[in-house]
Amino acid sequence: AIEKENNAKAKLFYDTLDALPVFVGTVAKEDRSKMNAVFIMQDPSLETEFLDACKKEGMVGVKGHRSVGGFRVSMYNALTIESVKAITDLMKEFSKKHG
Repeated sequence: AIEKENNAKAKLFYDTLDALPVFVGTVAKEDRSKMNAVFIMQDPSLETEFLDACKKEGMVGVKGHRSVGGFRVSMYNALTIESVKAITDLMKEFSKKHG
């Protein structure tokens, strides 16, 4: 049951990521993690605004590792599908504004 839910969360996130040109996945599709999704923005000048939007919605820890940059979304077992939907909805709204 947990694997099925994790697959659904990853599919929702990656389908959204792949559909929005403002965001760019940094890992080959066949190597993507179901637990930690990493990505960058097509236009790096929008990164601070995206992080601010995440923070405003109570989404913390989205900023990528200090040596790599970009963003990281963790989808560990305890994270609900509703939480993944919340970030994908935010990504869609951000993309409408900047895409």
